[in-house]
Amino acid sequence: MFTGIIEEIGNVKSITRTKTGICLSVDTCNIATGAKIGDSIAVNGACLSITAIKKDLLSFDVIPETLSRTAIGELKINDSANLERSLKADSRIDGHFVSGHIDYKGRIVELLKGRDGAGFRISVPDEFAGFIVEKGSIAIDGVSLTVADAARDSFIVYLIPHTLKTTTFKSKKRGDAVNVETDLLAKYILKQSKKPDLATLLKKYNYI
Repeated sequence: MFTGIIEEIGNVKSITRTKTGICLSVDTCNIATGAKIGDSIAVNGACLSITAIKKDLLSFDVIPETLSRTAIGELKINDSANLERSLKADSRIDGHFVSGHIDYKGRIVELLKGRDGAGFRISVPDEFAGFIVEKGSIAIDGVSLTVADAARDSFIVYLIPHTLKTTTFKSKKRGDAVNVETDLLAKYILKQSKKPDLATLLKKYNYI
């Protein structure tokens, strides 16, 4: 579990093909301190497990399911990546609950500038549109953001200057892929709303 508050920006040092996907190695600073094999790290929002540590270099095995669902597969050597260690039980939650399980790979379809600051319009497939609501929480490349506007095929987020400075968003361009994780609460609420209540089921089978 994560919060969507990025701790540092790592640098992709190597990408090696393996029998089960790729091995991604990321150069870090503070994130590597105290890190252990098996620890969970959100890399651009995707929860990955550390498989090797060499000083400040952390390596992760990425399987085909993760490569197909996320933008991890589009990373190149020397690309930057947002990094966050998993949440401690006694930590203050400054963002929102982020699982690190990416829903889909979105695209930046428009760059926005206005009185609200720098913004991005991001694509959304029809099957995930119901999870995204205005003023709701969303994680983009692991960054906890608030939805400013939600349409059927896209949504808008704005970033304050501090967030732009401390994340990879400062270098994002139109057409770039991003990892999108919708709000956990929205998923459960929407799923429950589609289930018939107990009284409806009992009537259906003539119990009441």
